[in-house]
Amino acid sequence: MKNKTKTTPEAGLLIGKLVHVAIPVRWSMVAQQGKGPSEMACTYDIHPRGARLVGSREVRVGDLLLVERGRNKAVCRVVWAGDPNSILRGQFTVQCVEEGKTPWDDELRQAEEQYHPVMDKGALSNRSATQLRRGDENRRRRPRFSVDGKADLTDGRQQLEAEVMQISECGARISAKDLLLPGADFRLLLNVFDVSVSLKAQVKYLHQNRIMGVEFQEIRRGDRALFNYMLSRLVTSVPEAEEFIKVDVVTEADVAAAF
Repeated sequence: MKNKTKTTPEAGLLIGKLVHVAIPVRWSMVAQQGKGPSEMACTYDIHPRGARLVGSREVRVGDLLLVERGRNKAVCRVVWAGDPNSILRGQFTVQCVEEGKTPWDDELRQAEEQYHPVMDKGALSNRSATQLRRGDENRRRRPRFSVDGKADLTDGRQQLEAEVMQISECGARISAKDLLLPGADFRLLLNVFDVSVSLKAQVKYLHQNRIMGVEFQEIRRGDRALFNYMLSRLVTSVPEAEEFIKVDVVTEADVAAAF
């Protein structure tokens, strides 16, 4: 059975700024009687429409909160809450009810998104020459899983919607109506289960003019825990596919030779 995808509030952030930064804030429940008792939390990510927070008190999707930082405040709605039985325990995402200034606008203007390599390149120095020569083979042997997920892609000129068919720690097979050519670099927002992960990737091959084989290059700072959670869910709930189905593919060299 395939797992149904839940598109999270982070969907659409490909066209917005999402920054991993810790900022202390106060929040309280908004009820008919007014403001409830205050709680402390810390931002995990901030963006122009809201933030992902980490706190000790449980909240539910749909709760209205008053989030404050100094004299700046905003009424926000909880639109996602992490699985309490996972590494995402205590995390929840809020979205501002009204458009306008958020309590973290100043920090958002000053900070920049950061990305880090998906694979730890520091480990390469401890590998033998034989292992380095077999690097591509080892990457292919990483567990790959069939999955029913969504993806948003942008290469700076266009934004595409796609379906995620298979995924591994290093890459994925993605089906889309419009395709990017082999060799194209793009930004990818994966929406699988109840989380979204932002990555930089490159198209490695095409199949039957509808499927892209992509390799992950970098992951947004702050998304590593989400990515690990996604993979752990796949390990326990999705049948493992040791190898992608063997297909005839179009590579970057084939594209270059055609012109």
